[in-house]
Amino acid sequence: MPVKKANAVTEPDIPSLCNCTKVRRAARTLTRFYDECIAESGVKITQYSILGYLKHRGPKTMLELADLMAMDRATVGHNLRPLERDGLVTIEVSEKDKRARIVSVTKKGLECITAGRPGWDRAQAAFDRAFGPAAAHDLRDKMDSVVDAELV
Repeated sequence: MPVKKANAVTEPDIPSLCNCTKVRRAARTLTRFYDECIAESGVKITQYSILGYLKHRGPKTMLELADLMAMDRATVGHNLRPLERDGLVTIEVSEKDKRARIVSVTKKGLECITAGRPGWDRAQAAFDRAFGPAAAHDLRDKMDSVVDAELV
């Protein structure tokens, strides 16, 4: 004889409601797409972003890069190792604080940015086509707001 289950309270479907799960899922999808688009540059989108920050904002400490990327310092270091190995960045001891390391983009790093730019432009255009330029802009603003929010 089958066992009858008591009327259990229906629990919410956490993955379908979880903000973090939804954002991370979208981020993984976009990361794969951008990685494919900029593959000819020889770097992944996270490393391409680091190179872009260094190009447009000048040399940064590893801690400043971590803040810009919303990453911990160890993760930034993990992403910098292959960039340094391949000559795309230099990492030097700060003259002001011997504990700090200053990261700078090299000429080869700038060439990498140039090589990846057509693919990056294609990725941006595809995203804008899929969502519309205004919605894409709004989404970037919202994501900046998430980074800046005090969620404590």
